[in-house]
Amino acid sequence: MPGLTLGDTIPDLEADSTHGRIKLYDYIGDSWAIIFSHPGDFTPVCTTELGKMAAYAKEFEKRGVKLVGLSCDDVQSHKEWTKDIEAYTPGCKVTYPILADSNREIIKQLNMVDPDEKDSSGNQLPSRALHIVGPDKKVKLSLLYPASTGRNMDEVVRVLESLQKAAKHKVVTPANWKPGDPVVISPSLSNEQAKEMFPQGFETADLPSKKDYLRFTKV
Repeated sequence: MPGLTLGDTIPDLEADSTHGRIKLYDYIGDSWAIIFSHPGDFTPVCTTELGKMAAYAKEFEKRGVKLVGLSCDDVQSHKEWTKDIEAYTPGCKVTYPILADSNREIIKQLNMVDPDEKDSSGNQLPSRALHIVGPDKKVKLSLLYPASTGRNMDEVVRVLESLQKAAKHKVVTPANWKPGDPVVISPSLSNEQAKEMFPQGFETADLPSKKDYLRFTKV
């Protein structure tokens, strides 16, 4: 799909939101950010998703992450819809801004256009997309779901923590990794460098090739 992708710098967009006029770079500052789009206000799956995102807000805050929602509906619609979101997910408060994008320009710039879904007037709708953006304003990970399938917030937290560990330490995470599990030392590090960087030690998988590229440690 053409447009913004992994490693690209997000544009410094300016838009109206439920928190007033927002300039994206100023809002994100030196934090990580999760920018997520939803196909429309007052729709069932999106109502559950934004409620879950609000319920997980403290988890994201602990990890130094700013949240930004987005759809093509206007600010007043977002504000009215927020009442439904908070009622459906008791105890949650939607404290993050939701951007308005009535002219469909932001979803194009962020590569969040659904290729199939259109509104009653034939206009394109946002996909159920999510970008995790680093403090350098570059896209580190993208998740793209169809309108029919809600996101799993545990997976969003999992991949976020994986990305942050990779950025801080010379590590990668294996399949089915969960926060707290051992991580894999990057193959770019020699064993000597690994011993210096990970004084807690590491375990090397015994493989038929006898190559020592699968080295596990805790960080």
